[in-house]
Amino acid sequence: MTQSFRIAGRGICDTSQSLGFQFDGRRLEGHPGDTLASALLANGVHLVGRSFKYHRPRGVLTAGSAEPNALVELRSSARREPNTRATQIELYDGLSATSQNRGGSLKFDLMAGNQLFGSAIAAGFYYKTFMWPAAFWERVYEPLIRRAAGLGRAARVPDPDHYEHSHAHCDVLVVGAGAAGIMAALAAGRAGARVILADENPLLGGTLIADAEAIGGKPPHVWLAEVEAELLALPAIRLLRRTTVFGYYEHNVLGAIERANDHFPVPPPHQPRQRLWMIRARQVVIAAGAQERPIVFANNDRPGIMLASAVRAYLNRWGVTPGRRVAIATNNDDAYRTAAELAKAGVEVAAIIDARRQPGPVSERVRALGIEVVTEAVPVRAHGGHRVTGLEFKRMGSDKLRRVACDCLAMSGGFDPAVHLSSQAGSRPNWHEPIQAFVPGTPRQDLHSAGACRGVFALADCLQDGLSAGRQAAAGAGHDSVNPPLRAPQVQELTEAPIEALWEVTSKGKAFVDFQNDVTARDIRLAAREGYVSVEHAKRYTTLGMGTDQGKTSNVVGLAVLAAARKVAIPDVGTTTFRPPYTPVAIGSFAGHHRGRSFQPIRRTAVHRWHERNGAVFVEAGQWLRPRYYERERGEGLMAACTREARQVRQSVGLCDVSTLGRIEIFGPDAAEFLNRLYINGWSTLKVMRARYGIMLREDGHVFDDGTASRLADDHYLMTTTTANAAHVLAHMEHYAQCVWPDLDVCFCTATEQWCGMALAGPRARQILRGVVDDADVSNEALPFMGVVEATAGGAPVRIFRISFSGELAYEINTPWGHGEALWERCMGAGQSFGIVPYGTEALGILRIEKGHPAGPEIDGRTTAIDIGAGRMMSTKKHYVGLSLSQRPGLADPDRPRLVGVKPTNEGDRLRGGAHIVGDPRSAGGPQSLGWLSSVHWSPAMDQWIGLGFVRGGFEGREGQRLWAVYPLRDEEVRVDICEPCFVDPEGTRLRA
Repeated sequence: MTQSFRIAGRGICDTSQSLGFQFDGRRLEGHPGDTLASALLANGVHLVGRSFKYHRPRGVLTAGSAEPNALVELRSSARREPNTRATQIELYDGLSATSQNRGGSLKFDLMAGNQLFGSAIAAGFYYKTFMWPAAFWERVYEPLIRRAAGLGRAARVPDPDHYEHSHAHCDVLVVGAGAAGIMAALAAGRAGARVILADENPLLGGTLIADAEAIGGKPPHVWLAEVEAELLALPAIRLLRRTTVFGYYEHNVLGAIERANDHFPVPPPHQPRQRLWMIRARQVVIAAGAQERPIVFANNDRPGIMLASAVRAYLNRWGVTPGRRVAIATNNDDAYRTAAELAKAGVEVAAIIDARRQPGPVSERVRALGIEVVTEAVPVRAHGGHRVTGLEFKRMGSDKLRRVACDCLAMSGGFDPAVHLSSQAGSRPNWHEPIQAFVPGTPRQDLHSAGACRGVFALADCLQDGLSAGRQAAAGAGHDSVNPPLRAPQVQELTEAPIEALWEVTSKGKAFVDFQNDVTARDIRLAAREGYVSVEHAKRYTTLGMGTDQGKTSNVVGLAVLAAARKVAIPDVGTTTFRPPYTPVAIGSFAGHHRGRSFQPIRRTAVHRWHERNGAVFVEAGQWLRPRYYERERGEGLMAACTREARQVRQSVGLCDVSTLGRIEIFGPDAAEFLNRLYINGWSTLKVMRARYGIMLREDGHVFDDGTASRLADDHYLMTTTTANAAHVLAHMEHYAQCVWPDLDVCFCTATEQWCGMALAGPRARQILRGVVDDADVSNEALPFMGVVEATAGGAPVRIFRISFSGELAYEINTPWGHGEALWERCMGAGQSFGIVPYGTEALGILRIEKGHPAGPEIDGRTTAIDIGAGRMMSTKKHYVGLSLSQRPGLADPDRPRLVGVKPTNEGDRLRGGAHIVGDPRSAGGPQSLGWLSSVHWSPAMDQWIGLGFVRGGFEGREGQRLWAVYPLRDEEVRVDICEPCFVDPEGTRLRA
């Protein structure tokens, strides 16, 4: 329970309060302000995880989001979250974390034996091993790979928390609240710009919190408090803490994830756990800082080996020393600041091993503190098991090894600017020799990089660079004045000596480049020898940078090793492609509220409540709830109900709710021409108050959608689409109107929700309609098939379309939404003496199959107009979407599967949708299949099962043939006859009656 590595008087944690937490069942204590990583280190816990492939012991490496090692499972049960970085988990009372990727306990991992087979499981071993014997793949290899894949365990029950989506607009978005970011936000805010300042940490300041340099003569925390107060006082600045900007997209649209309540065990009531932001900014300032990189040498992955800047951060921010005796290996001046801070805190610094000959003035400062500095020296091998115990190093040009005892090793190979977001925005990074790293290239969007993320490392320069970037961004957004004038505060810093490249020190033992995926320098050289010289190929062959950290600490080091293997310069190797997200984002955040019943909007028709009261059983159709069938009495069941409904429509009359059909109103002098170009058939000749059936093709020549369009005036059409395709058709039309034919004078809008539609079908439909409308003539002469009339019914306006989907005399009646239920009840009342029934989508399917109408199962994206029997509709006098590609030989091949009717030779046999149609039942798939059954149902009109399907050659080539419908999933074989698709009234006398 003691925090033996906590140093009194250091850090900004509230040590007056204690927080209890558990790690692997062990009860420990920390303080408010701690992260899980700092609390573990304070309690002397250095072993926190195991590596992916070799299961080597690993400890904390960094102090932020670049952490590759310290990944834990947080919480339990439904809220269990794997692969969570301990360096970013804010400590709270009762926190429970578990180490992961281990077999047995963390200290005694049974899978650690993988290290014995290191040579056999080097880079690319899986490509070579799992090729043979082929029979082993499904039985041995695949199960083995699946068991080994991944690090943590996802929860197996639904997530009880919820997530929000938010949108924001601003003049200037500042990414990162370090020295440069704060100055940029302050400059833009003072200029009057609307500013959003986003940072992944709960506190502003970035690395300033971990450093001790005075700013403007004040301690960093005092200066930060003053600046934060001013930022909060400015009226147009929004601070987004705990918010990581993870993606930069076109038109200055950026994605950010706010961990709104991740620092609580359970989010407060009615609060989201995380919030996904979509931010649209006129100008962007990226001040994301830089990431320190490790040095590659033997056993450089032992727990207790950390980045030097992380050691300083734990000391100054959290008041924790990662060790009692610290050695430092470096090639730059920054690590000396860590040594000085450790010495001031009373921590013994064993030695500084510096690869440079002349470290500069900073070395004299640490020598004055009694710290040994060994120049022109490099680390060779670390010693220790579950924690580092010592370091062997040598002078350059010498083979003599010297060993220094230590329980913590701080290493620093330089800093890599965080070019991820600027690269996502389209800026290719450029190599900057003075800092041995990549910096952002020429921006392609309205963005400015500032501070360490563009290679400006000195604090004074960072402050000034952020100030300049903020002013430029504000000016770019139209805000030029700065009131009062703003100047960067003064900072005293020693002159720094230049960095010298130090990537790898070769020796015996595994030297790791990518800590999470166990990628060694040897693996990268092996990839180069085997021909994977492209950085993208080498990345995938070795898995370099493919972990949850996305190689933040390993990318540039890996490029350097690959460049050395190829004997080229690092810029000639290039970089891998940086893609969102910058850090992992929970899938729940992307989903937001859109899960379960909220996955998509639930839409109900105007008559929904009537359906509920009258026994409707609903089915989802697109986003709509439609009656599938109506139970006349409890327990009637699907087959009995839909058969009763379909039979009654054929014999008398039925009423179906078709409000869900997409309706699009089209206006303008070029409306007819617009439809001409969309549909395969013509529309200019359609008379006013007449309707026509039409088919649209996709650009590739396949059927996209079908429906009717009615001409209500010379320049006014009403188009109907299928329920599921309504939104897609509207988007299709928008694309062509705006991008392809902008010269056409046409406009259109969706009208689906404005009209309630109902189909009145059956031999008695006209008699009932006469009793429904007020004064309209609905005789066959006045309202013929495909005719349209406008009238009133009970005082409400109606549009009546004589259209039939059932093959019977039928009318589609539209009325404004608010009159829908009243008109429905009026129709049901008028038809009561004729035995009218409401019928649902199941009976509608029976009726359309009996009539041979193709629908969704037939128009499935793979069929052409000719395939579904509509080839004669394809105009030869005009051009339309999909015409050219529909004439490809493959689509015009007469041997393509085309629409046919199918019925069992034995009338008592059952058909099943999806069955293969074959000539020989012993060959049910592959090239032996002649086609398939797309739609089947029991037909009350035919008193047997019937179906629609597609068979090579179509009806003309297969008329009268007897084939087999084979359904291997149920081991069924049914002898079938091929017939015309239309089973009922092929002459069409009923619908024209």
